[in-house]
Amino acid sequence: MRGILIVYILGLGVAWAGSQGSAEFAGLPVFALCALLAFVIQWVAFVPAYLKQTEKFYDLIGSTTYITCVLLALVLAGAYDTRSLILAGCVLIWAGRLGSFLFARIHQDGADDRFDKIKPNPLRFFFTWSLQGLWVLITAGAALAAISAGNASPVGAIEILGALLWLAGFAIEVVADRQKRAFRSRAGAGQFITEGLWARSRHPNYFGEILLWFGVALIAAPALQGWALVTLISPVFVYLLLSRVSGVPLLEKKADAKWGGREDYEAYKARTPVLMLKLW
Repeated sequence: MRGILIVYILGLGVAWAGSQGSAEFAGLPVFALCALLAFVIQWVAFVPAYLKQTEKFYDLIGSTTYITCVLLALVLAGAYDTRSLILAGCVLIWAGRLGSFLFARIHQDGADDRFDKIKPNPLRFFFTWSLQGLWVLITAGAALAAISAGNASPVGAIEILGALLWLAGFAIEVVADRQKRAFRSRAGAGQFITEGLWARSRHPNYFGEILLWFGVALIAAPALQGWALVTLISPVFVYLLLSRVSGVPLLEKKADAKWGGREDYEAYKARTPVLMLKLW
């Protein structure tokens, strides 16, 4: 219960900060409406997911939430300037690709064992859905704040740099995901991958995701001011979440339990950075 309360307190804080300078619709800040929508979608999805005891639509709902919130911000703010369209495109392309990839993967694998002990407990399972709402809000916060601000300032060098970072991060994530999926299809789940981008990082897909959100923040930054600048925490949040909480630590623990002590695995760990992409 305390975790759920913290999630919603943080959500209210981000909603308030991002709403500063936001365009309004029906007397309410567009950013706040997007924040509310991010959680409402999770509340609605939680009910059938709990009743059917399934997590198969969890990632798909997360991606759908990104897409829905960005489209809502565009339409309600009437934001069709170059910056807003670039930001919307970055989020929509990323969310559409990742959501479809994860949806196909879980249906092929059959289940996500991270949820095995969570699904039977309604509060814990509801917490994971609430956390997803917060994840969407904070991660897409800078893009949503910039779009809803309606600031049609010209695009310059900073935005171009941000777009290049996003493109590089997106490419790395896509290639890494495809390489691992192809390897698993060929070698099975009992082996660990050491080829392609995975020879340069133990988690190159996460490195790509962190990089692309830094790119989004750079594109959004010139359109933000005042408390809305708080939403620029987005890439830092993604980095901390993936490197300290739900990404790297869980996968490293799982890999160590499966292959720890094997000479080839320990050698791979010794020569390969955990996250940063080794350039040579």
